Amino acid sequence: MAENKTKATKASVQAYIAAIQEAKRRQDCQALVNLMAKAVGEPATMWGPSIVGFGSYHYKYESGREGDSCLVGFSSRNSEIALYGLRSAAKAEELLAKLGKHKGDKGCVYIKTLADVDLKVLTQLVASAAAEKKRESI
Repeated sequence: MAENKTKATKASVQAYIAAIQEAKRRQDCQALVNLMAKAVGEPATMWGPSIVGFGSYHYKYESGREGDSCLVGFSSRNSEIALYGLRSAAKAEELLAKLGKHKGDKGCVYIKTLADVDLKVLTQLVASAAAEKKRESI
């Protein structure tokens, strides 16, 4: 079985944030670090070279593949910020409908800027998704 590429590292979250060239995106990502750390109750950790994650859980698929991943996280991409794990929240679709301007597929939620979303709803999504992942991994 192939080893997971994305693992928690000792890389600096602050160095990752500081390297984001666009000032507004850098500010949004720092705000996400603060929001997610508070909502999850865990500090930020780099997962691989580009995902800022919070907490961790162990998963095991029916196929036998297993590993560890962050409960929730984000990554600054070229044109948007990818938010990971939010669809695990209880009533995720209901909350996402109230989130504000975003797009997404079955895994990630993408936003252009924090100004486009309701931060209270985002905080609910983050906290609920982390709690659900923790509950499922017990």
